[in-house]
Amino acid sequence: MFWARGLSDADREIWSWPQNVRHDRPFQTQSGDLQMAKKRKGKRRYARSAGTDVKSEMRRYKRGTAKSGKGGKAGKVKSRKQAIAIGLSKARKKGKKVPKKA
Repeated sequence: MFWARGLSDADREIWSWPQNVRHDRPFQTQSGDLQMAKKRKGKRRYARSAGTDVKSEMRRYKRGTAKSGKGGKAGKVKSRKQAIAIGLSKARKKGKKVPKKA
């Protein structure tokens, strides 16, 4: 492609995709060694099952059946943020690992 435009090898090097940006493949360090990108290690802030609660609440929001509050008087959830907050709140009530509200 670059060669079709008549660019030199130096220009091709400048305009090509950098090798160390792709994280799914090994990349070459300055010393010439091949390394895999390091995964972030550490504790999870949210439990995986808390994500499931949020996912189900988002599904209810998209269908239009999500309510904000308990009982028949509750209004509809009108925003994605509100649906996420309700899902996290439900996860907290079930005792799942979710950070405290700010």
